Amino acid sequence: MNPQDELNALTELFPGGDKLIASAEHVPSALTPEPYKRLLVHDQHMTVTMEDFHESPVDVRILDQRLDDETYSRKILLLKSGTESVVQFGIVRFNFAYVTQRVREEILEGRTPMGRVLITHNVLRHIDLGAILRIAPGEELQKYFQSAPGDVTYGRMATIFCNHQPAVDLLEISAPLPTE
Repeated sequence: MNPQDELNALTELFPGGDKLIASAEHVPSALTPEPYKRLLVHDQHMTVTMEDFHESPVDVRILDQRLDDETYSRKILLLKSGTESVVQFGIVRFNFAYVTQRVREEILEGRTPMGRVLITHNVLRHIDLGAILRIAPGEELQKYFQSAPGDVTYGRMATIFCNHQPAVDLLEISAPLPTE
């Protein structure tokens, strides 16, 4: 699937997906400006990367979620712990068939970022970076990021393999940051 089709598939999981992103273009990893390159171009969990970059643990806030048999999807914000400062927006589509019941339950509880749950439970995982995107936030993302029309940010799409199976599709968008 090409990046635009995958982006559409993820944003259309929840109502109002057309208001998330005004425009998105695929950017080669090598041309991603800093600090976004450091934040997005890697095969690590964004939870850990955001915590390191912002020098703060992060909390998850679930904006919407759905469970269809073994497929769980959620739309989230990551915030600096104990604050209302949004550092990341994300959409996750997770096939629970590849994890234990306890991991599934802890993710459904929604108190801990998904990456932290997978790390804590030592789920064998590999993250496959799919695409880096230059994003003009739509009105919904502007509201979450408290950004202005015309602001630009970057995000990524990735797949997490759990126990050697493609279990999680991700859209992760950083809050706008000054570029270096």
